[in-house]
Amino acid sequence: FTCWTDSMEKIDNVTGFIFQGLFQNRENTTVTNRASSCEEVSFVAFSFFYTVILLGNLVIMLTIFMGNLLKTPMYFFLNSLSFVDICFSSVTAPKMINKTISFEGCMLQVFGVHFFGGTEIFILIVMAYDRYVAICKPLHYMTIMDRERCSKILLGTWVSGFFHSITQVALVVHLTFCGPSEIDHYFCHVRPILKLACTDTYIVSAIVTANSGTITLGSFVFLLISYSVILVSLRKQSAEGRRKALSPCGAHIAVVIIFFGPCVFTYMHPNVTFSEDKMVAVFYTIITPMLNPMIYTLRNAEVKNAIKKLWGRRCFGPVGNIWE
Repeated sequence: FTCWTDSMEKIDNVTGFIFQGLFQNRENTTVTNRASSCEEVSFVAFSFFYTVILLGNLVIMLTIFMGNLLKTPMYFFLNSLSFVDICFSSVTAPKMINKTISFEGCMLQVFGVHFFGGTEIFILIVMAYDRYVAICKPLHYMTIMDRERCSKILLGTWVSGFFHSITQVALVVHLTFCGPSEIDHYFCHVRPILKLACTDTYIVSAIVTANSGTITLGSFVFLLISYSVILVSLRKQSAEGRRKALSPCGAHIAVVIIFFGPCVFTYMHPNVTFSEDKMVAVFYTIITPMLNPMIYTLRNAEVKNAIKKLWGRRCFGPVGNIWE
């Protein structure tokens, strides 16, 4: 926090920021009333989405925990993914309600977004590796993916996310901000923040793109190659084996595409901000965490059956078979 204090001493006028939100734009003041109406509608919509995110991911976590599925590596990582999704959305969603934030709060939000977002990327990579070992090396699966190793791998994803996020904060926290203080976004996104700096940010912008862009695009390409190898290897298995393997793999692939598509667009285009950036960010901060529980439930027979048995029995007692 010492570096944050030193940075604050450099600030002439700005001690906090104001979010313009999803629909307002500093360059287009003639549509303020319509933007305000859209913001009211989006507030209701995203409050609903956030509630769905919390409930959906909590159901997944409780099902895995109470169904004694944590001992299985795939569900061990899925449980962590659901927890990260809740945290990731919780970092950004509340700021759709409160449009002001302090400088320190903004830096914390930058850290949180990249910490949980980066951790989610690394967990998705680990989940792909888990599926690769399960399908391509089934006889050695329990040896390779034993509980101790899985715990170390999971710890590695959190540590990697931490180092990624602390790099982003370090690039921004030392900058001088003299005004204006309006961030053209609905949370503290690095690029709109850089536009408000009083100093030249060309090198910082290039490093941000190199850091986040390399992680995002590199991970996406790695995952596409990994799942291609897995799908090719499935040709050697029986029809029943392919069906069982494609159930979880299909869910993983769907999540990867929905999450990484918007991320690649955001962090791989030139060092400029587009009006579409805010809407694209909605996909990886709100839509993906909301859809993840649905995708893993609908596309994964084991999770779906566990939910039916556990929650059907607890909610309906002996008539839990009405879920069938």
